[in-house]
Amino acid sequence: MPPPMEDSEKLHVSDKITENDDGCSLFLELPEDDPLFEKKKKLLKNKGFDPCGHAYFSCSSSPNWLNSTLDLMIQRARIIQMDEEEIYFADTESIRQGEFYSFRNELEVLNSILSLIDISLSTCTTNKLNLLRYLRDATVNLINKVGENSFLDARAIENCKCEQEKRLLHWSESNGTKTELDVAYFEGEGRGALATRDLQVGDIALEIPVSLIISEDLVHVSDMFDVLKGIDGISPETMLLLWSMKEKDNKNSKFKIYFDTLPEAFNTGLSFRFDAIMALDGTLLMEEIVQAKEHLRNQYDELFPALCNNYPDTFPRELYTWENFLWACELWYSNGMKVMFADGKLKTCLIPVAGFLNHSPCPHIIHYGKVDASTNTLKFPLSRPCKVGEECYLSYGNFPSSHLVTFYGFLPQGKNPYDIIPLDIDGAQADYTKEDSTLHSWSIHMVRATWFSSNHGMFHYGLPPPLLAHLRKAQNPDLRSITTFASLETEMEVLEILHSTFHDMMENLGYMGHEAGDETNWDVILALKFKDLQRKIVLSLLSSCSAGKKLVETEFLKCMAEDTRG
Repeated sequence: MPPPMEDSEKLHVSDKITENDDGCSLFLELPEDDPLFEKKKKLLKNKGFDPCGHAYFSCSSSPNWLNSTLDLMIQRARIIQMDEEEIYFADTESIRQGEFYSFRNELEVLNSILSLIDISLSTCTTNKLNLLRYLRDATVNLINKVGENSFLDARAIENCKCEQEKRLLHWSESNGTKTELDVAYFEGEGRGALATRDLQVGDIALEIPVSLIISEDLVHVSDMFDVLKGIDGISPETMLLLWSMKEKDNKNSKFKIYFDTLPEAFNTGLSFRFDAIMALDGTLLMEEIVQAKEHLRNQYDELFPALCNNYPDTFPRELYTWENFLWACELWYSNGMKVMFADGKLKTCLIPVAGFLNHSPCPHIIHYGKVDASTNTLKFPLSRPCKVGEECYLSYGNFPSSHLVTFYGFLPQGKNPYDIIPLDIDGAQADYTKEDSTLHSWSIHMVRATWFSSNHGMFHYGLPPPLLAHLRKAQNPDLRSITTFASLETEMEVLEILHSTFHDMMENLGYMGHEAGDETNWDVILALKFKDLQRKIVLSLLSSCSAGKKLVETEFLKCMAEDTRG
């Protein structure tokens, strides 16, 4: 199975607090076991930060000084919290100016700092309280601004009945669930979770007892476990698929009310028919969906009809059809969450009610997936505020739209920074100096829409620095500076190569899209929307290359004019 909703209970920081008579220091250290340690260490040094440094806040400092020190702390934490894609696409100038990278990064940064402040508030002496409260208020205000800039405006559909969902919510609450959410239908999204009151950072939007979590433990006490445990190499996830296929029709199931709320069809990319798959021609997603469907079909054929023939009472043939198997796969791909239980075991689970939470690149909930041992419940705390009547969003993970289409069946609202196109770059690996290799030496290269970049100037063009550095070295191994006349020739060659690459991509996609008619099936509509998104991304890359070539031509003319005068 591909990764379901991520276990977001991970902060790549080591947090420490020290105090003295006049103030306190907040530490955000870069842990040495971070898989991106060397690259982040280099970025921190480029910014002038010590990887083991700290920010000192004095009780006697002015508000302006406190704000500027907090800002430096945020810039430092932004680098520590960067993921691999953010590092790849990060422009040196953007890092130097301390720019915003992504909603995910910013929420992780501000919440990690807020957590440090809250720990200090619980242990500090009285004379530090005002200082820490000021810092807390300033941090919360910044978190509020992240939400204000998210551009999400899902509108609940009035007078839309959600009777089955309401029954599930009531059943869940009667069995110990605590929630500040209700169920509603939203324009363009389907059902989702609605805040019933104004929720603040740290509030628990949803708390579900372990007894309501569907995990592999239920398979272990079922009649099919004795059969399944004897199958060599079968995974807990596959066992859960087979259990779900039977349990959804079990009238005596403890979870019947949950299964009753599930759709007859999940409408993910795994259910794309021939016309929809062909509509994806020219995209990498076309091959990904074909391969995924083939993999699932092979998996089904390995199990059936053998299980039905050998154990007809346990695996009735009418329940274990290919269509039901695909339904179960889509259920677990689109609703499965990784949960860390109190005993330290990580299991793939279904969480009734939590499945109402939709995904957003700027979610309200990012830290979930770990059972609280003191309450034996799974909690969903807010990382940014959610107003009453507003849809409350979760993060399914840092996924590209292709993954969300294939396994969840939707395109996310807004611009997705993880919509990345991998590149197959010809040429030998560039030979970098030790100084440059840390940041520019990558085994793979990729691009994304250039509207995410704030630097479209000379030698940048909104394109990823490692890609440009690689191509420059490949075209001119002796290149030592990108400010000479000879470097301009290399620069033009690099832009021509990229422009040709992106032109070929656009040719494969087709410059003109096809509008979906009223009778067009859902899968074709979704495929066409995805393909149109790919066109927009590639068009942004082509435009940036064209603009870049004009910049280089201008520099050529300047150099020639200077040579003429000289």
